[in-house]
Amino acid sequence: MNTERNTHSKLIGYLLWIVGFTGAHRFYFGKQITGTIWFFTLGLLGIGWLIDFFLIPSMDRQADSKYVPGPRDHSLAWLLLVFLGWFGIHRLYLNKWFSGLAIMIMAALAAVLFPVFFFFIPVIALFWLVDLWTLNGQVSEFNRRHQPAAIIAQTA
Repeated sequence: MNTERNTHSKLIGYLLWIVGFTGAHRFYFGKQITGTIWFFTLGLLGIGWLIDFFLIPSMDRQADSKYVPGPRDHSLAWLLLVFLGWFGIHRLYLNKWFSGLAIMIMAALAAVLFPVFFFFIPVIALFWLVDLWTLNGQVSEFNRRHQPAAIIAQTA
């Protein structure tokens, strides 16, 4: 059994914790429901956010055991989603060319011709929100599909 499963980073988790009252670190570690609760309650009015400072190491261990390591890095995918997700770059990273390019084109049209294509903004936001909930699974699925059979047997 492979004990070197490291899909997530405590450092990234703590950096996201700084804005964790938005639930960012919880989404990153695969805790979508509590991430959503943190988002709408500002980290349970800051109390849950403060407690999470001490819980990040265990959230990291849980994420490392739950998600599949491989050729695509979970942390990089999350950084791409957070900083360039409105342009679909994280989807291109996962070889989802059609949806990545579609988001990129919609973002460009919305930026250049805002009055005409303003309706693209909610569509892009919807893609971004769905990816907040599903990105860890998308990366794991990509890694599962692109690993040799011997590595899959080790991680199972």
